[in-house]
Amino acid sequence: MHTTHHCKARQSQRGIPLKLIDYVLSHGSLEKDKFVLGLKEAKQRLADLEREKRLLMKIADKGGVVVVAEGETLITTYNCTHRN
Repeated sequence: MHTTHHCKARQSQRGIPLKLIDYVLSHGSLEKDKFVLGLKEAKQRLADLEREKRLLMKIADKGGVVVVAEGETLITTYNCTHRN
């Protein structure tokens, strides 16, 4: 996406790094001509990431988890003790 001189100047003045802009473009909601990621949405995203972190930590504690499926049917699941 092309960035105007005006945008680069305001970005610098307001201390908004490019990584923040990229994040808002990826995860914000489109409202007319704006991408918005407000405080409420940011807090919700943090809570979602915390839940995901807890799940990943449980998976890591087990050494990984394997789920065997065929089509829409779950056949079995087990802890992954080693990876081939």
